[in-house]
Amino acid sequence: MTENTVSNNMVASVHYKGTLPENGEVFDSSEGREPLTFLVGHKQMIPGFEEEIMGAKIGETREFTLSSDRAYGDRDNDAVMEIPREQFAQLEQEATLETGMQLVAQMPHGPSPFTITSLTDDTVTADFNHALAGQSLTFSVEIVELRAASEEELAHGHVHGPDGHHH
Repeated sequence: MTENTVSNNMVASVHYKGTLPENGEVFDSSEGREPLTFLVGHKQMIPGFEEEIMGAKIGETREFTLSSDRAYGDRDNDAVMEIPREQFAQLEQEATLETGMQLVAQMPHGPSPFTITSLTDDTVTADFNHALAGQSLTFSVEIVELRAASEEELAHGHVHGPDGHHH
């Protein structure tokens, strides 16, 4: 276990680019932004992402493709729901509902994003699957910075700030 490779309980800062293998379309990238910083081994990232960068050194770039079971999972048909359109009455005063729109529903367990897949006069079909569910994803990940997590971060299971403390 050295301090200089990605391993559990390290705080890793990475630059990454995610593309869809079939057409090379970029679905997410940290380009032009701060690097993504996360606590390794605490399920903050999709499973395959962490597995594939384990052991990488600072400055190293890894490219890998994850099948959907190691990324956002397969599509779940039970996650597609029909919602009475009147529930959207307030929203429709401000916006026109369209197929393909991404909205967030306030659910008992917290906000849940969904995509409108079809519309009728009476119902809205909402797909709560992750937009990337069922897809293989290719990532290119460059390790920018690594440090050991602070005890406080480990206790809380997430990163607190550049030096590991709440401010």
